[in-house]
Amino acid sequence: MRKIEVVLSDERLITPSGLCMVGQAMAKSDLIKKAARMRTDKRSQPQIKNGDILLTEIGMLTLGKTDFDYVNEFHKDEEYYKMSLGIAYGIPSESTLRIRLDAIGQSMNGEILSGNISLFKACRVQPTALENGLVPLDIDVTPFDNSKSHKEGVSRTYKNFDGYAPIMAYIGTEGYGCNFELREGSHHCQNGTPDFLRETIAAAKQMTNQTLLVRMDSGNDAVENYAVLHWDDSQVKFLVKHNFRRENRDEMAAELRKTCKNISCPREGKTVYMGSTWRTVHTEEKGDITIRAVYEIIDRTITSNGQEMLFPDTEFNMYYTSLPDSDADIIKLYHNHAICEQFHSEIKTDMDMEQMPSGKFDTNALILKLGMIAYNVLRIIGTEAMKKNDMPVRHKTIKRRRIRTVIERLMLIAGHLTVHARKVLLALGRSSPWANTFLRIWRVLSEG
Repeated sequence: MRKIEVVLSDERLITPSGLCMVGQAMAKSDLIKKAARMRTDKRSQPQIKNGDILLTEIGMLTLGKTDFDYVNEFHKDEEYYKMSLGIAYGIPSESTLRIRLDAIGQSMNGEILSGNISLFKACRVQPTALENGLVPLDIDVTPFDNSKSHKEGVSRTYKNFDGYAPIMAYIGTEGYGCNFELREGSHHCQNGTPDFLRETIAAAKQMTNQTLLVRMDSGNDAVENYAVLHWDDSQVKFLVKHNFRRENRDEMAAELRKTCKNISCPREGKTVYMGSTWRTVHTEEKGDITIRAVYEIIDRTITSNGQEMLFPDTEFNMYYTSLPDSDADIIKLYHNHAICEQFHSEIKTDMDMEQMPSGKFDTNALILKLGMIAYNVLRIIGTEAMKKNDMPVRHKTIKRRRIRTVIERLMLIAGHLTVHARKVLLALGRSSPWANTFLRIWRVLSEG
């Protein structure tokens, strides 16, 4: 083995070259202009506008870095980070970043949601629909584990650990972020959901012209939600898993078995009853309304490996919907709702956002909102990367790239920075297997 000598060089080698794509994407949104015009009371380093503060934080989040002290890495070559992200004045210090985010808090929630929509429109993003032509709008609560911390709002979640319980809304089969809202850990999943639904549906309608399919789990089976889901609006359909609460499931299942006409036996010892019924619920806004309820009852007397069961097992699920599709298709559509767990995982692990960095609830709520913007930028880059066959690794069955892959392969790609004759040149090595993909995405984001 030949001996390798390691030396320091004066060359400007940039590790996170992908930040220039983030800057191009954010330049298409009106969020930064609105933030720059915003005034806050606490102004450390007043020459740095709030727009620069948000750009810095979004840039950090797209690299999977949430702690405030990571901003110190940007000071190693401040000129590049300013140019790549489009920062007007300068990179804030760690303390300035923290103080200014504290000052902004949740005061810009509406502007961030509007900026997310403008980002979609400017980048010409079209959320992909399901096979039935409906665009999924998946809404779900996922706990963030912040155990052994004393952060504001951290309390016991339904997963039996201390943390937050944010509600997340994803649009399209790609899982673009439509609306994120931070909540205290002990916050019930239905508390405040009708208002969140109204805000989310209004935003989703601006992201796509196709009919929406709102999917939620049994925790959001509430009359208040059905009143919000616009029964007279042909652009919104819903699919919600029923929560039996104090209902006698055994008696209900026995009644449905008697009238069920779709009975199948997929294997010995397993019987499946599938069908639809109608249930009436009362709402204050619309009075009594009738909802289609699709049910599936599975009776098992023998396990899948042939073992006879001492006590028969019954699985009973019911789904409320406004769709006209077949019973089997309704059940399949709801099972597909579980894909949002993968989106949760990418945000919590790939972007490392589960452990919120601030001790203040409003600041963490702001960072989660900015995390939605950063997540969407990464998702846009990953989706664009899938459109051609110039990636070094591509499987026919893969329809989207994980956020971690986007960060590792495209955001952290190395480049050589040269500034000469008023031109800035970022050169990628020919040996980089992802260089051609990077150049193609850069051209797309640079258009317009």
